[in-house]
Amino acid sequence: MKRTIQFHVWRSEKFYVAQAADVPIVTQGTTLDEVAKNVKEAVELYLEGEDLESLGFASYPQVLVSFEIAPDAVHA
Repeated sequence: MKRTIQFHVWRSEKFYVAQAADVPIVTQGTTLDEVAKNVKEAVELYLEGEDLESLGFASYPQVLVSFEIAPDAVHA
């Protein structure tokens, strides 16, 4: 039973893009705060009305978000 829905976030040319690792959810935002809000909303919509157990999830799955930092940002 999965307890976590994991997202990976990276910066495209114009947006931050968040893609889930194990479920078909992708969203974006112009700021990290916006993409975090959009991830929460997208997960709620994806799970709305679903039987979480049949999807392999615990009753209240958590969301884990990791993001890439461009190599040039590390040395700035």
